[in-house]
Amino acid sequence: MVGHRTRRNWKPNVQDKRLFSYVHDRHIRVKVTTHALRCIDKAGGIDEYLLKTPYHKMDTETGLFWKAKIEKMYEELGEMEVVFFSPEDEAKFEEQFKEQKFAERAARREARRKMYGWSGKEKQIEEGRVGGEEMDREESHGGFPEHFHPTFIMGKEKVHISIVVIGHVDSGKSTTTGHLIYKLGGIDKRVIERFEKEAAEMNKRSFKYAWVLDKLKAERERGITIDIALWKFETTKYYCTVIDAPGHRDFIKNMITGTSQADCAVLIIDSTTGGFEAGISKDGQTREHALLAFTLGVKQMICCCNKMDATTPKYSKSRFDEIVKEVSSYLKKVGYNPEKIPFVPISGFEGDNMIERSTNLDWYKGPTLLEALDLISEPKRPTEKPLRLPLQDVYKIGGIGTVPVGRVETGVIKPGMVVTFGPTGLTTEVKSVEMHHEALQEALPGDNVGFNVKNVAVKDLKRGFVASNSKDDPAKEAANFTSQVIIMNHPGQIGNGYAPVLDCHTCHIAVKFSEILTKIDRRSGKELEKEPKFLKNGDAGFVKMIPTKPMVVETFSEYPPLGRFAVRDMRQTVAVGVIKSVEKKDPSGAKVTKAAQKKK
Repeated sequence: MVGHRTRRNWKPNVQDKRLFSYVHDRHIRVKVTTHALRCIDKAGGIDEYLLKTPYHKMDTETGLFWKAKIEKMYEELGEMEVVFFSPEDEAKFEEQFKEQKFAERAARREARRKMYGWSGKEKQIEEGRVGGEEMDREESHGGFPEHFHPTFIMGKEKVHISIVVIGHVDSGKSTTTGHLIYKLGGIDKRVIERFEKEAAEMNKRSFKYAWVLDKLKAERERGITIDIALWKFETTKYYCTVIDAPGHRDFIKNMITGTSQADCAVLIIDSTTGGFEAGISKDGQTREHALLAFTLGVKQMICCCNKMDATTPKYSKSRFDEIVKEVSSYLKKVGYNPEKIPFVPISGFEGDNMIERSTNLDWYKGPTLLEALDLISEPKRPTEKPLRLPLQDVYKIGGIGTVPVGRVETGVIKPGMVVTFGPTGLTTEVKSVEMHHEALQEALPGDNVGFNVKNVAVKDLKRGFVASNSKDDPAKEAANFTSQVIIMNHPGQIGNGYAPVLDCHTCHIAVKFSEILTKIDRRSGKELEKEPKFLKNGDAGFVKMIPTKPMVVETFSEYPPLGRFAVRDMRQTVAVGVIKSVEKKDPSGAKVTKAAQKKK
């Protein structure tokens, strides 16, 4: 890479460009940038450096490409904490570096041992019989120029949690989310400045944070690749990923698939006169979103009373108390315990109580939004179960290949594993696993990851497919399944043959209510009637369902995230339910890639 090439007439080939585009491991990145910095400083500036290297042999366009790359790296280095060592310190540093690496490896092994129990290989590594040399080669800092060793001060690794932002239209979801990402996330300042300027030119200055979010979303939807870091931010305790940025055209559909993967819901409430009343009304989305969040298994919630700067009078305590009382009453009916839900008065635009305590709200003694996020209980991760990873999206990345993206719901995914995708039964090998552009040796439940698969075309995978370990209860297509359903919001009667859309994990497929088996008491579960002709609002029952297209579902008892669902019809949620039993089909003629065959 930069500075390492000395061949005459050298030009960057495809592989070099690919390395620049996709090398996300920050240690490798720093090796490149520190070497570049050293060479640039020695040469007396970037232009001089380019003249003294093979770059001046290039055509203008390629030369400018590399100049821009080096300038960017040079800038980025200023934001990194890098320590330079003299030759005298080198031996001392080497020793410290090795000790630190061995200590880190020992800690990781100990953590794995506690989580999974001993494995034979781990025992051998512990006893020093295998793996030592390999590990040294793999984890050493080799490749740095002579006497040139950057080191980092790294804290304890934070836990990743997923957050879904919900609430009525215009409650300030985009502004609040945009503000958090703007202040705490990894958005390039120049990108923000460009968007702010565009917002001002279009007289949308008051939508500054929402505009940033919407512009990023628009660019992503147009196919411009944007770093996933734009959708995450960091608190003192957690790395937070915003699963489904709000404001989408099909927001409820996306909200359902997003919520089914969230650890915590942030409910944004419009506190203004008329705004709150519209959101909490029967037709408002506040009620539906809260109900869906609970039904789909999001047991932790934070309520933000937004737009406190626009209440009458401004920052009104009485208005806040009124909203807390009414929303608490509704959330209790849904199933939440309001005493465990923090209600935070905020202004998503002005920033009151978002990150720092606001003097405008000095009557409020509770946590800020940032502090409330840190108070979320660390979710329990079902690592011992077989792998289930519903796909959110599938990307084709130049030079890398097909990259499915989704959240690990149960089990573990790691490079080298042979995975089977339900419902088609396609089987292949995982080449690599990444989260936020960092390579992982294994991804655990709760991690939102992308993973590269061998010899698979993008068209062979779709949102709603489920990745599973081919050697441990692989995911299969459901022929039919029996569910316990509660009818919430249907204007008429539901009988046999009804065919609404079912949203289960990331899947969005029409299913047929082939047979209503029993009607039950929704609270006690007692059977009230066998084979009723119909179910209406407020009724609960057991229903046999048949998917109209291939889909993967599981029983709620075995895989909760893949065993709960919402039923949608007429642009609203008409029922919710959990799956009690599944009859599965064995895949016939499923594709198995060569890489997977070798592994078997």
